[in-house]
Amino acid sequence: MSVLAWLVVSPFAVWAVLRLIPADVHFRWVQLVAFTPYVALASVVAPLVALVSRRWAALAVSLVVTATLAACVVPRALPDGGRTPSGPALRILSSNLEVGGVPPTALVDLVRRLRPDVLALQELTPSAAEGLRKAGLATLLPYKAELALEGPSGSGVYARHAITPGQAIEYGFGQMVATVEVPGAGPVGIVSVHPCAPSDESGLPCWADGLAALPRPGGAVQVLAGDFNATLDHARIRDLLDAGYRDAADATGDGLTTTWPFRPRRFNGFGIPTVTIDHILADRRVGVRSFGVHRLPDTDHRAVFAELVLPRR
Repeated sequence: MSVLAWLVVSPFAVWAVLRLIPADVHFRWVQLVAFTPYVALASVVAPLVALVSRRWAALAVSLVVTATLAACVVPRALPDGGRTPSGPALRILSSNLEVGGVPPTALVDLVRRLRPDVLALQELTPSAAEGLRKAGLATLLPYKAELALEGPSGSGVYARHAITPGQAIEYGFGQMVATVEVPGAGPVGIVSVHPCAPSDESGLPCWADGLAALPRPGGAVQVLAGDFNATLDHARIRDLLDAGYRDAADATGDGLTTTWPFRPRRFNGFGIPTVTIDHILADRRVGVRSFGVHRLPDTDHRAVFAELVLPRR
């Protein structure tokens, strides 16, 4: 019974220790750590086994482990109660088009319904960009900064207000950078985020460099929106949060709402549970009024939408 109790406790204990390390310690850990919310939920089995078997040392360790994992995950389901500034609103929508596969009319209909001020797109292909133009996106969001490329590397930023394109961040995939002039708030930096996916070991440096190159808060207000290919449990996302960003879903208590994959995906023969890799991060001067996710056809990502409140100029 002692062996059984410790065999149940040990994997959760190792997971908790690795989760607390402020680094993505190994390629396989980068892939696994995204499932921490599921592991935290499953970890309640360990104290139950220890209690039933009356192994008190294992019970004490398992309670600490479960509490540690809960502390990492549960706050995402609770609104942070932060103060909202009394400034102009900025509504932002982000969607991964899955190599331009989303029907342009479906995306334009969503834009028409949600009325975002900024739209960030990932996996924007030239044909998708042309389809969006023909579907009438320019009448809703007339300003743009596009990096339309074949395959999954393209991205773009579209806005209701005047926009100045910046230098795209290019580490394998292109992450379009732009500055939007928001009335009453001044310039707001926007990045359509899409680092490479760490689906194999060769893609790990591209993924890590793409996240490391994202701008940190300071100066003009910054907003990062897109497919980060990472969750709040990845050390590189935690580094962005420590630098001064806040996750819009986490701020509203929707941080456990999953965004990918919403089409069956398998890895080594196993189905992949849905995880939260699409985010809207805004620096801490920005309030978050609401957050939501929306399903579009022909993409395995949910679109993410947030209404932010900017500090006045």
